[in-house]
Amino acid sequence: MNQKILKLENLLRFHTVFRQLHSLGQRRLAQWNHVFSSAYPVWTAQLCIRPWQTDPLIGVALSQYRLLVTKKEERSQKSQLFSTKSKKEVEVWIGMTVEELARAMEKDIDCVYEALMNTAIDLDSLEAYSRLDEVWIKEVVKKTGMKLKWSKLKQDKVRENKDAVRRPQADPALLTPRSPVVTIMGHVDHGKTTLLDKLRKTQVAAMEAGGITQHIGAFLVSLPSGEKITFLDTPGHAAFSAMRARGAQVTDIVILVVAADDGVMKQTVESIQHAKDAQVPIVLAINKCDKAEADPEKVKKELLAYDVVCEDYGGDVQAVHISALTGDNLMALAEATVALAEMLELKADSTGPVEGTVIESFTDKGRGPVTTAIIQRGTLRKGSILVAGKSWAKVRLMFDENGKTIHEACPSMPVGIVGWRDLPSAGDEILEVESEPRARAVVDWRKYELEQEKNKEDLKIIEEKRKEHQEAHQKAREKYGKVHWKERSFLKYQERKEQKPLKAKEKEERDSHVLPIIIKGDVDGSVEAIVNIMDTYDASHECELELVHFGVGDVSENDVNLAETFRGVIYGFNVNVGNVIQKSAAKKGVKIKLHKIIYHLIEDLQEELNSRLPCTVEEHPIGEASILATFSVTEGKKKVPVAGCRVQKGQLEKQKKFKLIRNGDVIWKGSLSSLKHHKDDVSVIKTGMDCGLSLSEEKIEFKVGDEIICYEEKQVPAKTSWDPGF
Repeated sequence: MNQKILKLENLLRFHTVFRQLHSLGQRRLAQWNHVFSSAYPVWTAQLCIRPWQTDPLIGVALSQYRLLVTKKEERSQKSQLFSTKSKKEVEVWIGMTVEELARAMEKDIDCVYEALMNTAIDLDSLEAYSRLDEVWIKEVVKKTGMKLKWSKLKQDKVRENKDAVRRPQADPALLTPRSPVVTIMGHVDHGKTTLLDKLRKTQVAAMEAGGITQHIGAFLVSLPSGEKITFLDTPGHAAFSAMRARGAQVTDIVILVVAADDGVMKQTVESIQHAKDAQVPIVLAINKCDKAEADPEKVKKELLAYDVVCEDYGGDVQAVHISALTGDNLMALAEATVALAEMLELKADSTGPVEGTVIESFTDKGRGPVTTAIIQRGTLRKGSILVAGKSWAKVRLMFDENGKTIHEACPSMPVGIVGWRDLPSAGDEILEVESEPRARAVVDWRKYELEQEKNKEDLKIIEEKRKEHQEAHQKAREKYGKVHWKERSFLKYQERKEQKPLKAKEKEERDSHVLPIIIKGDVDGSVEAIVNIMDTYDASHECELELVHFGVGDVSENDVNLAETFRGVIYGFNVNVGNVIQKSAAKKGVKIKLHKIIYHLIEDLQEELNSRLPCTVEEHPIGEASILATFSVTEGKKKVPVAGCRVQKGQLEKQKKFKLIRNGDVIWKGSLSSLKHHKDDVSVIKTGMDCGLSLSEEKIEFKVGDEIICYEEKQVPAKTSWDPGF
């Protein structure tokens, strides 16, 4: 209010001064005109040009006016400075989206679009979730009259690394001798489990489904000499490549079992490669030497091609001829293994926090998540706090391979551990930490790290999709750029019409070409093997294979609900299904398929894929005839070409389909309009008989020597082209 009064006073003062100047100027001008006559025109003109420049009163008035104007300008500059200081600060960060920028400025998204008009950015391709470059963020904030402030939230959110890591190497003087960890590897059905069975004097092989090892077994075997060896029995089946690699990574020695009557096979070569990658020495066990067709020397020669040179050929690989079935020469194999272990001087630190590796993990009904592990350092005791992958445990119970409770586990010892909060994955590193809060902190950190990696991958995918969308939009703009707006509207309408929603029948047909599956297994390694086989699926053009969920444990109600939602099939491997779950699945129309042998499961999956494929149509010939003459008959006003034929093979049936072949090429397919024997219409013409026939398409011309084939179409179930490799 005071400013308005001051402004009014200044205006009144200025108006008064102006009136005084005007009246004074008129009087002075009259005086000067009276004093100076027209006799002195030049003098008068010179004096009358700027009279207010010489008058003191006028000078004072002008100086007062200038003072007022100067003060006004100073006030306007101060107000501008004040408005600059009061600009709203907008907190921004690199990579923020359009929506996030609008929210930070407390404005509508349209405000961002308006600010980016007449810039190089393509507004048509800009969505609410689109990420803006640093240049455009600055441009928007500048145009909206706000002040930019770069956020430091990203730096503040960097979390401290709380991961647990292995201890530094111990002093060699503190190390004590340990038992060797030996992995038995080789091709399927070459006698690995039978060999271990004889060493343990148990019936492991008899308990395996189909006599095939389905997961890694870890056993501690005591030899008559008093030596102890930890054996890992890895599956030889093609599906379990990941398990064999994991077995090689935690072992000291690999016993490569090769059947003397079968020789080097695919998984034998793979096992050799795993051993080389892990830099583990090999002991060769040539099995089934009791058979008449056994040829151990052939095996040794075949192995030369894979750089496995036996001692007989000047190499360093010990070769022992054995028979796992009869037990011949097994002690020699054990002695060779112990001798190699002594040469390696295997030692470990049995003090301090525990370090180990998860060999296998599964869920037990009474015990919950259970792992089989090999201890590599330290001594594991009840109550220890362990971390493995994204899970942690307080050890409640430990047991050996026979299920007997043990109180401590030393290095190289296989042990079953109960007390896990979640199920760790096979191959995860086990580390002991000091307390439960520390274990939780480690798991939280690992989950956070995994989430950050996933976010980076998602961001990369989103950016790629954005670029694709932008390129597609740019192409569309170029397509419609030179087209009149009416024609452009019509073309877009046509495109929208083509993109109409699918009808129920079309949707059902589309869904039939997708097979959603849920995998449940007894142990983590088995599930891993099945999922790895799924990764080899390469027939998506025929039927899409969609892995909805996989996990360890029996089939649950959640699995059934998930399968119902996705119209999928549940595959169980070595798991059980309760009566309640079976009834629920039957009621909801969900298929549950259980298997105990992995290749049976894969065969079942292939059959299910086959059932989703459309049937193929095959042509089955019924009869063949050759054209001996051609002529035409008049029917009404039309001339119809007729072929005189003789049936060479089979018979011609009028109701079936026909094709005309000329010089080996099919030139017509369709049905007959007439089939006559002499002048009589007939439905069938047999071998050796003559006939006349005309086609349903009158434009086709016959030539002597052409062939007529009568055939029928049969629908044959299609087979998937996917080959899982075994």
